[in-house]
Amino acid sequence: MAIDVRWATIEDAPALADVLCEMAVHYRQPPLAADRALSAARKWLGEESPAYPHFALAFVEGEVGGLASVAIAHPGIDLERLLFLKDLFVRKSARNVGVGRALIGFLADHCRHNGIGRIDLTTEDWNEGALRFYDRLGAERHGQKIFLRLSGEALAAVKP
Repeated sequence: MAIDVRWATIEDAPALADVLCEMAVHYRQPPLAADRALSAARKWLGEESPAYPHFALAFVEGEVGGLASVAIAHPGIDLERLLFLKDLFVRKSARNVGVGRALIGFLADHCRHNGIGRIDLTTEDWNEGALRFYDRLGAERHGQKIFLRLSGEALAAVKP
């Protein structure tokens, strides 16, 4: 089964929106309104993507099977850029056929060709399937970092 992975373009907004809706339910979030997801996908793929790609999409026999949402961070103390993998999601209908591995391979190839030294990511502690997947790829569990978040009231309270 052939899996085609590429950076998403504005033409992929409907496919991206469909995957985002399915992903919200998988990650135990309230269902997304399809029109809201499509509007966000169009914005992200239209006005924001020319600077750098945000989403890689994997297609299985012409149908979108999964996505990787990424951001490129510039050098820190080690002077290497990194690719932060925000989300890797494979649709239920496309699981166990290599979509996740194809997406990671695509991102690793992008890193090698663009002088990006590493891929950093997080996953939920309850997601045993994801943990096994990343273990099989050789990902190290990096216990030196603690994942933190500023959102909601805390984000609003931070003033310059």
